[in-house]
Amino acid sequence: MKLARGDQETRELRRARRLVAGEIAVVITLLVFVSGVIAFAVLIGGQRAEADRTLAWTIRQGLTVPPPGCVWLFSGGGHTPLGEPPAGMPVTEIFARVPADGDVVTETRELGGVVYTIRTENRGGIISQAFFEQVYQLQDRYSLLTGFAIAEALALVASVLTGYLLAGRVIRPLGEALRRQRTFVADASHELRAPLTRLHTRAQLLSRRARGSELPPRVVAEVDQLVGGTRELGEVVDDLLLSARLRAEAPRMEPVELGELAEQAVAAEAVRAEQRNVRISVSADGGAYVVPGVPTALRRVLSALLDNAIGHTPPGGTIEVTLGVPDDRHVELSVRDTGVGFEQRDAARLFERFARGHDGDGRRFGLGLALVREVVTGHGGTIAARGTPGAGATFTLRFLRAVP
Repeated sequence: MKLARGDQETRELRRARRLVAGEIAVVITLLVFVSGVIAFAVLIGGQRAEADRTLAWTIRQGLTVPPPGCVWLFSGGGHTPLGEPPAGMPVTEIFARVPADGDVVTETRELGGVVYTIRTENRGGIISQAFFEQVYQLQDRYSLLTGFAIAEALALVASVLTGYLLAGRVIRPLGEALRRQRTFVADASHELRAPLTRLHTRAQLLSRRARGSELPPRVVAEVDQLVGGTRELGEVVDDLLLSARLRAEAPRMEPVELGELAEQAVAAEAVRAEQRNVRISVSADGGAYVVPGVPTALRRVLSALLDNAIGHTPPGGTIEVTLGVPDDRHVELSVRDTGVGFEQRDAARLFERFARGHDGDGRRFGLGLALVREVVTGHGGTIAARGTPGAGATFTLRFLRAVP
């Protein structure tokens, strides 16, 4: 198993490309649909006007003039054309609705399985009723709807493809800019790492010499602050370098024992926790907690979580790392502290880059927890944060178990 090539930014670019393509497709499809609706409405209006004109002309001409094709006329007890009229003609119940001279009623009815436009008119006391068969009009409507359905489908396919290609051309420069940014971050972090390590080492030596000298306590404290500052700067550079590596060629995954990493991380932070009078421990049931992952990345995750917990736990508090197997497919690791906690509504904001907390020692500038989420999601896992102001916080990681 490998980390997916393409980090969160790459996935966001792909998602943006799909969204742009989808929006273009929706707009074009809606335009074609609206055009079809307008054309269909114009067709129906024209057909109705044509039928009404034809029926009015037929009634005016009377029985002496043969009506156009598909038209029947009943007037004064006779009808035209001659021959047996279709079943249901005339519709005498409509006669009562045109009692006065000049009254006209037009409606659509189905008679014997055929749809007709019926015009009933009172002319000089004589009621005439003309029928216009809509069979050809309905065929025209069906043909138009079929054509528009085909055009809509073709427009949808063409707009999706065109939108996807255009969105790719638009987003490509942004992707290149992000790639160059990641390359710069990786190169700058790599070049800064060695001199920062030397600077931190010399600061530590200077601190030890200052403690054994007769320098004023204020100077010794400032040297200690210098050591802490160089260490923090080194951690930020490590975070940037790890983030850049995870965005590059996907590293090879291997089975990682989370229990061992937890023990190592706790041991590495034991001295600092003791200096702050904070008790730190690991709790596990002795089982196997093997997950597929990158050891260096997961070690940095645990280090960042413990660093965050120590920085926000006051003297006399406790930090507990707990491992468990909630089901047959997953492994969970929780880091719980009795520190200052946080409002639960702020849980999502904790993982934003450079989001800084309002409590604790304020050493971290949010890059650590942002990187934690990035690494965890890159491993196919999840991370959840729960906290209560003044009652501590708990960060829970869940990973898929490694296949034996």
